[in-house]
Amino acid sequence: MRKVADILKRKGNHVETVQSELTVIEALKLMADKNIGSVAIVQNQRFVGLMTERDYSRKVILKGRSSNETTVGEIMTSDYPSITKNDSIEHCMELMSKQNLRYLPVIEQDKLSGIISINDVVTETILTQKETIEHLHNYIHS
Repeated sequence: MRKVADILKRKGNHVETVQSELTVIEALKLMADKNIGSVAIVQNQRFVGLMTERDYSRKVILKGRSSNETTVGEIMTSDYPSITKNDSIEHCMELMSKQNLRYLPVIEQDKLSGIISINDVVTETILTQKETIEHLHNYIHS
């Protein structure tokens, strides 16, 4: 059974982090430069939340707020369920589906050690299926 650790091993565990005082426009520029859909907000080296494209569209654009004046701390989502490297891909998929999430923070010893996305979970599931097919193919032909 594949685990979160397998995703992080494949994609790496680097996470773009920002302070809660950063303006939304600066966070969006970082996200565009890095081609990512979220940034982690940390305070005193502790994970406190994520700002996602969804947060931006719903909490800034639709409310007529200014991206230059609003901080990421004002719009971040902080009630994400956390997962560990030992959690299964199936568990992550279930959490993401039930709570309509696109990202999950990976927390180890009270520190952020990665972020996985729904795309990561789908990719890992596809890789697992390909491996299973290859094993079955080899078994049939041996």
